[in-house]
Amino acid sequence: MNAVKLTIPLFVAALAYGPSQGLAVPILGAPLDTFAVLGATTVTNVPASTITGNVGVSPGEALPGFNFTAGASTLDPQVTGTVESNTALAATAQGQLTTARITLASLGVGLTLGADLAGLTLAPGIYTVAAGTTNLSGTLTLNGLGNANALWVFQMPSTLITSPGSVVNVINTGTGSGLFWNVGSSATIDTTTSFQGNILALTSISLNTAATIGCGRALADTGAVTLQQNTISIGCAGTGEEGSNGLSGGGIDVVGGVARDNNGTVVSVPGRVLPEPGTLVLFGFGLAALLTFRKRVLAVA
Repeated sequence: MNAVKLTIPLFVAALAYGPSQGLAVPILGAPLDTFAVLGATTVTNVPASTITGNVGVSPGEALPGFNFTAGASTLDPQVTGTVESNTALAATAQGQLTTARITLASLGVGLTLGADLAGLTLAPGIYTVAAGTTNLSGTLTLNGLGNANALWVFQMPSTLITSPGSVVNVINTGTGSGLFWNVGSSATIDTTTSFQGNILALTSISLNTAATIGCGRALADTGAVTLQQNTISIGCAGTGEEGSNGLSGGGIDVVGGVARDNNGTVVSVPGRVLPEPGTLVLFGFGLAALLTFRKRVLAVA
């Protein structure tokens, strides 16, 4: 009877804490995934920029350099989507951005790197990058090793800063891949930098003249986004991921600190071992059974 009593709460725990694909949501879910640029206070643009996706701000309303009407959704020839000035769509996306940053932080610190990533070739993984005067002074190569669902997460506890003309080059991956820069304060992508991936910054993001994000987003949680004749695309043009979410991270879910692709398979990230939550529950069952058996043996003795 004691064993039965013990098994019931453990079974309930397995249901409660085991991975549930039905509850999984992407790191960037709808409508956040429709935004190429999102700010909290303002989004300022020095025309002309080329934006594939929506541009929005909330709870602020000002988007100088774009066609906008305060509190409304507007069309602009620089934007393939819409310009959202403190609309319900932008407000919802801002709430999701805060959640997305917390989700990325839950994946841990991974492998710690120096401040400047230039000259490195990195396999999929979770990496923490030290603060410095620049985090990229040349070319960073991200090699997916043939994994279509490759995932890179860069935890930037302080700032993200690139030097002029820097390059992020992504190779050997596919349509389910994700690239995220989780920035603890502000990001500055300097002139003519060719960048890739989603920048999720706590405060502000600045893209200097002619900097590009070939596949990704500039998403500022509490501050402003400043653009100067930039190209930003969620459509992944020019990265070999056309027609898919690609590096935008579509299909990458996180449940209980474990990253999974859209098939529910745990994503391999060499920068950190990601345990299966269900494994811990099974271990608990085994331990409970062992204790019960031991008690019975001792009672007979």
